[in-house]
Amino acid sequence: MGKLVTMPTTPNFIQSNFRLVRTIGTVSSPYTGKINTQEFDGVYWEASVNLPPMRRDVASQWQSFLLECNGPVNTFKFADPDALVNQGTYNGTDLKAKNRANQTSAIELDFNANNTITAPSNTTPFANVLVGDFIIVTGSTKPANNGTHKITAKANSYTVTVAPETAQTLVTEADVTGCKILSNQKGATGLNLASSSNSATGTIKKGDYLQITSSSTAGSNPVQYVMATEDATLNVIGGEDTYGVKIQPKLRTALTQDHLVRFASPKGMFRLTTKNVDWDANNISNYGMSFSCIEVV
Repeated sequence: MGKLVTMPTTPNFIQSNFRLVRTIGTVSSPYTGKINTQEFDGVYWEASVNLPPMRRDVASQWQSFLLECNGPVNTFKFADPDALVNQGTYNGTDLKAKNRANQTSAIELDFNANNTITAPSNTTPFANVLVGDFIIVTGSTKPANNGTHKITAKANSYTVTVAPETAQTLVTEADVTGCKILSNQKGATGLNLASSSNSATGTIKKGDYLQITSSSTAGSNPVQYVMATEDATLNVIGGEDTYGVKIQPKLRTALTQDHLVRFASPKGMFRLTTKNVDWDANNISNYGMSFSCIEVV
């Protein structure tokens, strides 16, 4: 990755096309018509934007920016131009990742088609999870039992009911050894978060963007741009707001405890899609510009 270039903030774009690109393989049977799919890790945002007509003194700021990008070599922070401000009321700048499920050692689990997951009664893998949290299960031989699950009920510290994210229901399977139960892992489609302080409070709404940052340090650069696809589940524990947030696309890298996720004016890291830049101008020095960019992965 090259250097980080600062994009001008005004004027805003008059037209934009913002899209999510997925890499999915499909195989269709010529005999039955059935289609099998295979998801791959290549998931990223792309955008094409148009700027309004500008006089030369303003256009020069954008000309300089585009030239400094050096085609796709350098990078810049960018966001969906029509969603620069989130709709939720959360009043803090950042949220913190909270790994409330953290069963890193192998454990035996029972899966039931009624969507319950049960661990041995002398263990406590669900002691800290909350209703609305998301867990990531690995180790089952049944694909429906692995992956991201949303906690819909908690009976005790070793039994929960879930809503699977990648299947209609779990598949009954008993005494499955070698399982792990984690939070905020690569491939997750749900985040477990908490407010950055007891004074930070409010909601996260469907359609709000979040900026996955590079560390637990305030002001860290973005490494992924995601959207909340349903209203976050809010719980208040010890004066601290906690959130279970369903997201797309899936998490690209695991988040450690207290890793920062930015809510206020979130952005992703992007680069130009082409090595050439151009602009138009008329006889009264009105300039027109447009460009396309792609998220850094």
